[in-house]
Amino acid sequence: MRNRKVAILLCAVAVSCSLAAGCAGGSTQSSSDSAVEETTQEEEASSDSSGKTSDQEAADHVADLIDGIYVQERTDQTDAQCEEAKAAWDALTDTQKELVSGEFADPDYFGRDTGDASKDDPRNGDEIGENELLVVSFGTSFNDSRVEDIKSIEDKLQEAYPDYSVRRAFTAQIIINHIQARDGEKIDNMQQALERAVDNGVKNLVVQPTHLMHGAEYDELTEAVEAYADQFDSVKIAEPLLGEVGNDATVVNEDKKAVAEAITEKAVADAGYDSLDAAKKDGVAFVFMGHGTSHTAKVSYSQMQTQMDELGYENVFIGTVEGEPTETSCEAVIDSVSEAGYTKVILRPLMVVAGDHANNDMAGDDDDSWKTMFEASGKFESVKTQIEGLGSIEAIQDLYVAHAGAAMGETETKEDGNVLEDGVYSADFDTDSSMFHVNEACDGKGTLTVENGKMTIHISLASKNIVNLYPGLAEDAQKKGAEILEPTVDTVTYSDGITEEVYGFDVPVPSLDEEFDLALVGTKGTWYDHKVSVSNPVAEEMK
Repeated sequence: MRNRKVAILLCAVAVSCSLAAGCAGGSTQSSSDSAVEETTQEEEASSDSSGKTSDQEAADHVADLIDGIYVQERTDQTDAQCEEAKAAWDALTDTQKELVSGEFADPDYFGRDTGDASKDDPRNGDEIGENELLVVSFGTSFNDSRVEDIKSIEDKLQEAYPDYSVRRAFTAQIIINHIQARDGEKIDNMQQALERAVDNGVKNLVVQPTHLMHGAEYDELTEAVEAYADQFDSVKIAEPLLGEVGNDATVVNEDKKAVAEAITEKAVADAGYDSLDAAKKDGVAFVFMGHGTSHTAKVSYSQMQTQMDELGYENVFIGTVEGEPTETSCEAVIDSVSEAGYTKVILRPLMVVAGDHANNDMAGDDDDSWKTMFEASGKFESVKTQIEGLGSIEAIQDLYVAHAGAAMGETETKEDGNVLEDGVYSADFDTDSSMFHVNEACDGKGTLTVENGKMTIHISLASKNIVNLYPGLAEDAQKKGAEILEPTVDTVTYSDGITEEVYGFDVPVPSLDEEFDLALVGTKGTWYDHKVSVSNPVAEEMK
């Protein structure tokens, strides 16, 4: 309406000027002719204005449809809504597409080229078999990144565990809807994937998150899986990439060390340097940008900085988009890098997928992107970016393979890195408590059995006072569906010839020479956490 009024006003002014000019020039144009001309100009202006309004209305309709599927909840109408949004977008002219703008909608929703979706595999097939390895990711709508970062991990897991059917689930319904609407590719959410497993008669379910840490998304994943736990014979959830969180910024572990080494080596190589020291001498600092979180797991980012420091990587810095922890904010990292004397910066994502955050928040041209903010600080000679997700790095893929294997019960010896051959061994069983140990008649040892790569150690305890064990934490042992270890009745013979009946247990061993959680409950019904380890396996025939 405002445009129409402006057009009419302009026409009126033009007519007035024309009349004034006519009087000055002696024109004989009649007032009725002038009225007709004015009416014609009004109609033309109205037509132009109406055309522009029609374009905007068409664009607004598409924006409303996009906003309608930009939601985290799937409904019975989602499939139809995705189809309607795409059909409406395809019907727009190029001019109308540029006008699309909503709460979440913009022309890039359908218009941005992020690669060929046909190269991806949604892994949502049936006929799974009894063993499923469900790979759960947050997801990304960037097609190339999904193939390079997520599919690559899934492919590596399928290659490593051919006896399992690898399937996919995304936790972000917003992303699932985006991919489905734009590319016609349907990816399961958690509920759909778990229902698919149940409908296919899966007995053994292993869930491998591609998440970085034990954060909010990992918690939600765990809750979703627990709701279905009683519908499978066994359910195991593997560790995220960085492993256990720990209590404070000083806590590191082998997973964090492996990640730190892998991502730094790749960043240095991609930058064209022979070593990190060579980059340092050239004044180069590497900044890895994570997402950040308000969850207590945010300490993981501080721990990664601690890990970099312990490795002697003085020119490597950790930051986060969200700026949580506070020392990982862009401003704080700029100050740290500058104060350390580095004049060149290379930004790289500390994210499994190089999606929206990597392309926009890190490497984008907007004023609030990290690249722009580093440049605007005026403290650096150059700021470059490397847009590559962690999932495309082979060493990172191998970590996920190892985590999945640990959840399945597979393990490797530290001495030679090879899977312990099937057989029966005598092995040391150590605990963190003098009140929880193997019977003295067993000389601190148990019988380790390896079958198809899976290890179990049978231990005979000191008495019948420990009535159950649980391979995990005490709090998890008390949850519905927890697989409690039941005792056997063992007879032990002491050095003086006296025999006694005690309880024994068959304990799954995730790895040799590394501590793992083993909770226990006594006759009073209280569960306690303990750390145990198994080491020094000696084949029975070699004794």
